[in-house]
Amino acid sequence: MDLPALDAEEADLLDAMRRHLSDAIARAGGALPFDRFMELALYAPRLGYYVNGRRRFGEGGDFTTAPEISPLFGACLANQCATCLGALGGGSILEFGAGSGRLAVDLLRRLEVLGALPQHYQILELSPDLRQLQHETLMAEVPHLLERVLWLEALPPRGFRGVMLANELIDAMPVHRFRRSGGGDWEELFVVSSEEGLSDRWVGLRSTGLAAALRSLWPDGATPDPGYRSEVNLRLRPWLEAVAGRFEAGWMLLVDYGYSRREYYHHERGGGTLICHFRHRAHDDPYLLPGLQDITANVDFTALAEAATSAGFDVAGYTTQAHFLIDSGLESLMAESDPLAVEAHLALVQGVKRLTLPTEMGERFKVMALARGVDDPLPGFRTRDLRGRL
Repeated sequence: MDLPALDAEEADLLDAMRRHLSDAIARAGGALPFDRFMELALYAPRLGYYVNGRRRFGEGGDFTTAPEISPLFGACLANQCATCLGALGGGSILEFGAGSGRLAVDLLRRLEVLGALPQHYQILELSPDLRQLQHETLMAEVPHLLERVLWLEALPPRGFRGVMLANELIDAMPVHRFRRSGGGDWEELFVVSSEEGLSDRWVGLRSTGLAAALRSLWPDGATPDPGYRSEVNLRLRPWLEAVAGRFEAGWMLLVDYGYSRREYYHHERGGGTLICHFRHRAHDDPYLLPGLQDITANVDFTALAEAATSAGFDVAGYTTQAHFLIDSGLESLMAESDPLAVEAHLALVQGVKRLTLPTEMGERFKVMALARGVDDPLPGFRTRDLRGRL
């Protein structure tokens, strides 16, 4: 695989992570369920991908997210948040995992223009290094608004009113991997360690809730052919139940890449959706660079909607990223740019293309709105509401 060479610091981090994983596997009796391996690879203290301090966003990192592509992404979300906060008579915004802080900057700038600044802009961030990066970004770009920003290490107390945002969060939740064996039985993936490194071990279903989840995916018994494999996120429901317990009234806006259940578990997608990213290279080996590479799986938006409903939310909208941005004022925001500032205007045009074209992020990324204690319709879903496809 044509991957860039590691520097000395990355090589040391990789060695430390491999030792950490091998120790965890040994403590677990010789094998870890894949979701636990993925959790450690991404979030183990000081070593996990999202907490070890490496640069991961933007052109110099491993992947580029929508806020890094164009400030208009955040401005469109701000337009939607302004509508929500207006309907509530005020409130706060909470962003899960704020990355570089770019989205927070763009949101706050636009909300200030609209006269709709939140009482607080809360950022729930587990990584100390990312919290520092976010603080530096906000201090450099909107220092006069920094007093509104609060960093959290856990969900806020009960009684939250406002908007919660999750951009590319759910794809990084650990998943269980499963397959249909040659004999027609269901198996799940465990991870084992040897002198040669980490490897697969397929065993009969052991993880709590996995058998029931598979029955719900194929309720009529028409299971896939032998060799079919995929993944399922069993952490959605408890996560949304915890979030709902903090909500008094407001919305959640979730942006991520994925499919409805019918599309996700289609037989033509019989290898699953798990993907890894390192320095803008994509591959499918989660054991190659643990701690240095991102590991993600597409979102099953049907499962997300079901978990949300079970937790007490209403599914208030579901559409493509392109339609959400257009319905949230993308064209008028583009019109506000100065076409005579040629370089800046062309950059905005290129960014909009990446955000909206079907061959880029426009169709593959979806936006879902969840509501609790409110029933106002949201403008971001007015022209193409896809809830019927869930």
